[in-house]
This record gives sequence, C-alpha cells and structure tokens, in this order.
Amino acid sequence: MACPRRFLIYCFAALLLLSLPLSAFAALGGNESTIETEQAQMNATRRVTRTTTHAIHEMQTPAGHVIREYVSPTGTVFGVTWQGPSKPDLKQLLGTHFDELQPSAKPGAIRRGPIAIHQPNLVFEMSGHMRAFAGRAYIPQLVPEGVQADAIR
Repeated sequence: MACPRRFLIYCFAALLLLSLPLSAFAALGGNESTIETEQAQMNATRRVTRTTTHAIHEMQTPAGHVIREYVSPTGTVFGVTWQGPSKPDLKQLLGTHFDELQPSAKPGAIRRGPIAIHQPNLVFEMSGHMRAFAGRAYIPQLVPEGVQADAIR
C-alpha cells in the first residue's frame, strides 16, 4: 500500500514543479553577464553559438523548456525566444519592457489564440496551447546591424 501512495506523491510533486512559471532568465535589454547565474538557478544545460553579429545562449531545463537569449557584441540581450510545456514568467523575461504590453491588454479580457504586438520599442509574439507554448520578444533598436528580425526564433 505504501508504494502506490509514494508514487502518487511523486507524481503530484512532478506536476507541481512543471506548473511553476520559469523565472530565471536574463531580462530583455539586460546584460549577458547574468546568463551563467541563471543557468545554474534553472539547473539547465547551455549551449552558446557565436556569429560575427551576435551570440545565442540556448538553455534547456530538465522540465523541457528551451530559452534562447540573443546577445549583441556589446553584451546586451536584444531578443529572447521560448518554447516549452508552460508559459514563462513574462515579467522576468521582458524586464522593464513588460509594462509596455499592459496598455495593449484589455482589462478582464480572456485572450485566446496567438498574440502579436508590434510597437516601435518592442515586438512581442506568443502562441500555443496547454503543454506547448512558444514565443519571442525583441527590441528593434537593439538588433545588431546585419541581423534580420526573422533570425530571432
């Protein structure tokens, strides 16, 4: 009788962990120096790809989330993408730019379907459904010369 009960406790704990929002990412517009600390906080693996115009820090968490942070040669995070079984903590991902999304949201409205907000200082796109969310955000002014916005994916 103890084994089924223990199994249920482990399953409940796993579901609880998967339902928690991700909250350990470099904020959009932030500095590259925080990425290593965030990787440790998430217990994620990280792969860095460098090009002549930017670097991509890709982190994969044990829960199945993939976060890519696009960093300019000056060390500034100019774009962020995410995909995984749950929505990330957008306040943490977007940093001070999160507040720019608020005027676009209608109070009390329930949003269904893809979201695309294109403002002069912020581009934000998100879509998905339960256990399959994806999105991206970037600051057009910070995208390095030679990098196309479509490369942020």
